[in-house]
Amino acid sequence: MNSLAYALLAMVARKDCSGYELVQLLELFWQAKHSQVYPLLAKLEQKQYVAHRLVKQNGRPDKKIYRLTEQGREILSAWIHEEPAVPVVRDEFLTKIYAIWLTSTKRARELLHERIQYFTDMLTDRLLKIREMEERWSDDLYDPHSPQFGRYMILQRKTRLEQEEINWCHWVLERLKKD
Repeated sequence: MNSLAYALLAMVARKDCSGYELVQLLELFWQAKHSQVYPLLAKLEQKQYVAHRLVKQNGRPDKKIYRLTEQGREILSAWIHEEPAVPVVRDEFLTKIYAIWLTSTKRARELLHERIQYFTDMLTDRLLKIREMEERWSDDLYDPHSPQFGRYMILQRKTRLEQEEINWCHWVLERLKKD
């Protein structure tokens, strides 16, 4: 199984989810498309790692809500003990910064301001999610045995990375002022 499959199992271990919800939750780790998630959910269901129930909807197709099976919990627990793969980072923006000497200082500043705005928006949304979690689960967020603990820790990490990205962009902008 690939990392995305384990990520899906981890998501439904925390709470039952639709495929759409899973795509949204995966944003914490990487961008996954619906075209990746739905076929993988079908495979996980074939292997009996997840099961679904149908929820009727008015004016829309029925929605599948997935839950982790005992067999899925066992395979997920075993996977956690394995050595993680080396992180893969692919960021087009960084490639542009690497070649920034080929453009004007004006365009370089625009790129950095766009990046700052993007991460400021992401940070704002993430801080709202953190605040909602803190209001809803308070002490559970610091209990390593709570299903909320891992998600809270990941959200905290993402906010720190986003803030550091904003700080780094400002630092680069300061270097551009010398031009």
